[in-house]
Amino acid sequence: MEKQGNIGRTIIIILLIALLVGTIGAIIFLTVGIRQTIASTFSPIQDANQTISDQVNQLLHPTPTVIPDPVTIIRDVQSMARLETIQYTVEKVITAEVNQGVFGPLFGDKLLFVAHGYVIAGVDLSKLTVEDLELDGDVLRVQLPDAEVFVATLNNDDSYVYDRTTGLFRKSDPDLETDVRQAAEEEILNAALEDGILAQAQVNAEAFLERLFNDLGYDYVLFE
Repeated sequence: MEKQGNIGRTIIIILLIALLVGTIGAIIFLTVGIRQTIASTFSPIQDANQTISDQVNQLLHPTPTVIPDPVTIIRDVQSMARLETIQYTVEKVITAEVNQGVFGPLFGDKLLFVAHGYVIAGVDLSKLTVEDLELDGDVLRVQLPDAEVFVATLNNDDSYVYDRTTGLFRKSDPDLETDVRQAAEEEILNAALEDGILAQAQVNAEAFLERLFNDLGYDYVLFE
């Protein structure tokens, strides 16, 4: 009888262990299932939130769309015979101010602009006529046109606004930077002119053309 009792207790213990294992397995299964259900339920909501967030960012920080007009109108076509003989690269710092003074911190607008540009000069050979060339014995006399500036412009990739200060009760003037850029081009041109770009362009043109005429058989060239 005692042996049968031991067997019965053993069977009960085994059943309890099996029941416990089954319960744990069922809990794990239900937990995983609940998590998957929650994930599948909230996934569309998260995707919708992400889409809304992307749309808001697009509105706040829009990407500009550049659409060129398909119609192109060519106004003029000209033949050119420009001999470019020198190029200046110029850096200039430009300051523009509006309403500066005692009330500057309240109503002023100040911009500091670093301008990088270049000036190209040379001689327009289209202005050279037959009457400007005269062969006197073995000397070729050349009446060369005066040197002139062909290009004076900013390099927009290297030019930039270094600092901008706007008064407490004033909005930034949208035309101020445009005015500064125009002034910068003029200053770059003036700097090159003051440094003698035209005189050097004339000298370079004469040196180049003298070599050219020598190659053509004119050993003596005189520029007048």
